Amino acid sequence: MVSEELLAILACPACDDRPPLKLEGEFLVCTKCGRKYPIVDDIPHLLVEEAIEPPPSPSPASGGGNHVAGTSPASGGGNGGK
Repeated sequence: MVSEELLAILACPACDDRPPLKLEGEFLVCTKCGRKYPIVDDIPHLLVEEAIEPPPSPSPASGGGNHVAGTSPASGGGNGGK
């Protein structure tokens, strides 16, 4: 088990601004990037190479980007045809 004192000073080694980690089962999870660092024999393994990265989630920005991209050519095509 990771003590509260240790948890208070640990930070994500992958993020430049060193956000805090939260305890989730047998992992320490970055509150910013979501990487999960394993705890093995009560020792946190804070190696980026050993971290489990969160699955990519479809972002609303990319969906909105496709919508805008789809709208722009249609508008441009309509103006070009006149």
